[in-house]
Amino acid sequence: MEINQEVHKAFETIQNGGIILYPTDTVWGIGCDATNAEAVKKIYALKQREESKSMIVLMNGEKMMYNVFKEIPEVAWQILDLSEKPTTLILDNPKNIASNIIAEDNTLGIRLVKEPFCFKLMERMKKPLVSTSANISGMPTPKSFKEISPEILNGVDYVVNLHQEKICNKPSTIIKLTNDNQVKIIRK
Repeated sequence: MEINQEVHKAFETIQNGGIILYPTDTVWGIGCDATNAEAVKKIYALKQREESKSMIVLMNGEKMMYNVFKEIPEVAWQILDLSEKPTTLILDNPKNIASNIIAEDNTLGIRLVKEPFCFKLMERMKKPLVSTSANISGMPTPKSFKEISPEILNGVDYVVNLHQEKICNKPSTIIKLTNDNQVKIIRK
């Protein structure tokens, strides 16, 4: 029952344009509705990050991906099927998403998640979820909830009360795919 209560509280916060601190399948993240440009601005401000540095978006399945990308290269599905660890794909020409999370080259980094909290939250939202590490820009990514700075904890509208004792995995692999089938590994 606890996970459903946390999904409900996080959903209400996001519905009201708020930002949340939550566990992902990799590290603790700061997130909001990926279609709400005002909420996205709050995250950039909290992280003290330039808006020209895009953030990634979590999705919970194929349907959500096709709502954001008209074209998804076939190799994207192969990479996702074969990945043994969380993998972020950077894809071309996103749509139906806040413009301030799209990179200057008109790409968007996305990751499909299986983590139950994130998955259920997006099921409820019916929208993708922004995900960026829970740190001030330029500072190290916290490996556990205890390492998250008071500035971040106090700067979000809601802190999800799940997995706070868990040590996080390392950040995801990042692979950039273009619609003309170029593949570039950004982070292993």
